[in-house]
Amino acid sequence: MNSIPRSPLTAMLSLFAVATAAVLTGCGGSSTPPTPKFTQIVSFGDSLSDVGTYRVGTVAALGGGEFTINGPNNEIWVQDLASVLNLPAPCAAETGLDGSAQAGFSVPATMHAGCFDYAQGGARVTNPVGPGNALLGGSNAILGLLTVPVSTQVQNYLTANNGTFTGKELVTVWAGANDLFIQADTVAANAETPTQAAQAMAQAATELATYINMEILGKGANYVLVLDLPDVSLTPFGMAQPAAAQPFIAQLVSTYNQALQAGLASAPASKLLWVDAYTLSQTEATNATTYGLTNITTPACNLSPTVNPLSSSLVCSAANLSGTNVLNYEYADDVHPTPYAHALLAKAILMQMTQQGWY
Repeated sequence: MNSIPRSPLTAMLSLFAVATAAVLTGCGGSSTPPTPKFTQIVSFGDSLSDVGTYRVGTVAALGGGEFTINGPNNEIWVQDLASVLNLPAPCAAETGLDGSAQAGFSVPATMHAGCFDYAQGGARVTNPVGPGNALLGGSNAILGLLTVPVSTQVQNYLTANNGTFTGKELVTVWAGANDLFIQADTVAANAETPTQAAQAMAQAATELATYINMEILGKGANYVLVLDLPDVSLTPFGMAQPAAAQPFIAQLVSTYNQALQAGLASAPASKLLWVDAYTLSQTEATNATTYGLTNITTPACNLSPTVNPLSSSLVCSAANLSGTNVLNYEYADDVHPTPYAHALLAKAILMQMTQQGWY
């Protein structure tokens, strides 16, 4: 088995576009979808929006590069949006690895002109040392993820684009999960209290809101999608935590989401679309079959080191799945969605964009 069939959600997204056109026709509008208001997608964030920062060296040789089930026809949500909106396919603004040269994880960081997906696996909001970064030591030093924080990602975009947005970009921002993982690990190591961790999450969210207000909206962006954190306590990672720790994980998520929403309360409603990934994750977990999900608790990828050297979806493909009927699972590994789940998110966002008059 050398490739994975294209996700059924690709067809569903196309049908959604057709249905939108039909609604417009029924209302007296044109039989063709309206012309999109944007020319490209610009993405900031972490692994949930990363389209290939680490598709180099050994990662590429293993058939990986995205944090999902990798395959020639598999896409994550920003790629799904670009496809349906007929926009250029997103490509990684920066590629590279800062890990072990002996293991093939040392590849010079390279910026790519004309590529606008700045999201990177392991990235935090402002702290440059996220999960997978070599400075954390241990196995992190072997892999060496770049983990450029969102604050720097935005500045890198502005530096490369005359310090401004044209107003015709569809800008996506989704971050905070890696701040949560770092805070949870810090508490588990007794290096801070749960209260301090919650305060740090609120601070990260407030900082992200400031960057969105000042450096994205304030620099000319007219169409900004901001996603909050999904309910991490429902992921395989969350459910694997001790029972006493699960409410703490849920608290970190809610603290972050509330602070982020509060920080964006004054943003123009016509320019910012809040995507409630938190509620969507809970709704999908409660109504899995309605969404076509066949499993919401087990990773679709086989994470055993014998078949998956990184024990991560970063190098997951058809060659190391956990079974033969896993494409409609919710999760690829312990936290990252499958292409199917990504397409569910893309469909929900397209529905919101239609209601907002953006599509």
